[in-house]
Amino acid sequence: MSEHRRLQRLHLSRKVMMEMCGMLEQKLTAMKRGICLMPIVLKVTMSVQTIRNVFSVENGYRLSDDQIVNHFPNHYELTRKDLMIKNIKRYRKELEKEGSPLAEKDENGKYVYLDFVPVTFMLPADYNMFVEEFRKNPNSTWIMKPCGKAQGRGIFLINKLSQIKKWSRDNKASNFLTTPCKETYVISLYIDNPLLIGGKKFDLRFYVLVTSIRPLKCYMYKLGFCRFCTVKYTPSTNELDNMFVHLTNVAIQKHGDDYNPIHGGKWSVANLKLYLESTQGKKVTDKLFDEIHWMIVQSLKAVAPVMINDKHCFECYGYDIIIDSRLKPWLIEVNASPSLASSTANDRIMKYNLINDTLNIVVPNGEIPDCKLSKNPSKGALGNYVILYDEELAVIEGVDRDLKNRPGQSFRSKVGRAKDFGRPISMNWK
Repeated sequence: MSEHRRLQRLHLSRKVMMEMCGMLEQKLTAMKRGICLMPIVLKVTMSVQTIRNVFSVENGYRLSDDQIVNHFPNHYELTRKDLMIKNIKRYRKELEKEGSPLAEKDENGKYVYLDFVPVTFMLPADYNMFVEEFRKNPNSTWIMKPCGKAQGRGIFLINKLSQIKKWSRDNKASNFLTTPCKETYVISLYIDNPLLIGGKKFDLRFYVLVTSIRPLKCYMYKLGFCRFCTVKYTPSTNELDNMFVHLTNVAIQKHGDDYNPIHGGKWSVANLKLYLESTQGKKVTDKLFDEIHWMIVQSLKAVAPVMINDKHCFECYGYDIIIDSRLKPWLIEVNASPSLASSTANDRIMKYNLINDTLNIVVPNGEIPDCKLSKNPSKGALGNYVILYDEELAVIEGVDRDLKNRPGQSFRSKVGRAKDFGRPISMNWK
């Protein structure tokens, strides 16, 4: 294929990607040469299956140096709810064995720096451990989620052990608690004291682009957003079944009577930060966002040892985070194929720019990809992305952020730039 023809195909693929922002049901034209961008805008099941086929040993297919795909081969180590929890727990134990100060615990046995996911168990495997934990605080509320589903499907809340047994009977799975089940569930302690704005619960969606797992290099997208419930929050047990109170997923909220299609029940992260600075103060707000950056980097470090670091891969993850009333952030889940469907005009513009900025990083200068080259885009190519963490740069500068520092404790590197672990090298949320 001529160089001119290859460039034509590259620019065509970029044009198609931009035009398809928000059109989840359509599939990009497969390309044997040029840039092979596996469909960012497809449904989760389609994308996952495509990646499995590409990296399957049986098919004998190998990507060339000028082809890249938008998932790591085993991205599910982070994006499946059960595996994410499993890897974070393993990460904590490994740091404990190493005697790392990151694994420090308080007088109650809770992690001081790594307590960023709610108490979670896998069902049916961890049922007995869950029962033991439940009986310590029988008035607690728990949330059950199927590991292989998205957009709020299959999620429900419980506050009694009998509800799990009833649910298993209703789903014709009377042997759920004793034998292996086709579908694994996670059950997590429900955050029943969420931070409320206007009396309504919300969560945050952050986009994190990872271009390398080992060494870890990731970027934070500045234009994240908040998703609000349409009904005011109440911890009352009478409303446990009302998903318009508890789940922020747009796929659920858009069916509510109070849903507003103009703003889609969304706020930009920039607006949230301004609100928090005016109500809580700038210092408290900065600390909150430091902790969010910290947990994102730590979650990526937790899965790094088990992830396949293929040079042909990049990934744009959708991080879902909830803030409680004490302004403590909690990692809820990570999405491998965050929705690019647009519910409002602002949403469409933001996601259009997200795709464009992502392509500008993974395909610098709009050229044919070359996996042999170093993935270091120029500052001008970052768009609305900022570097969240660059492990290779930290090593070069002799910065051991993990073992010598705590989140929020800044220090200066040899080149005089402000650094602190888990925060971007240059972060600007305005």
